[in-house]
Amino acid sequence: MPVIVATMIPKADQVDEVRAILVELIPEVHQEPGCKLYSLHEAPGKFVFVEEWADDAAMAAHGAGPAIGKMFSALDGRLDGPPDLVFLTPVPAGDPALGQLRA
Repeated sequence: MPVIVATMIPKADQVDEVRAILVELIPEVHQEPGCKLYSLHEAPGKFVFVEEWADDAAMAAHGAGPAIGKMFSALDGRLDGPPDLVFLTPVPAGDPALGQLRA
């Protein structure tokens, strides 16, 4: 199952606005077919999504879907550069309950 870590760095004066845009999007993404996990996290100066999709087709549909289009339209000019997307393949190891994402 594909896993994505997407990091977005808002402009310093746009942190609250970016957070609001991202939070508003989440319920819509949670309804997308194949969404197993779409979880937003925050660290100083950045937002990080951890995503898990049922398969590559679900991940691709998400990337081309209306929720993402709305998000990037709303984020226009608010980020300090493009999002950093890391596409991961799980490596099973150890206790399955502790060694892999569970959606």
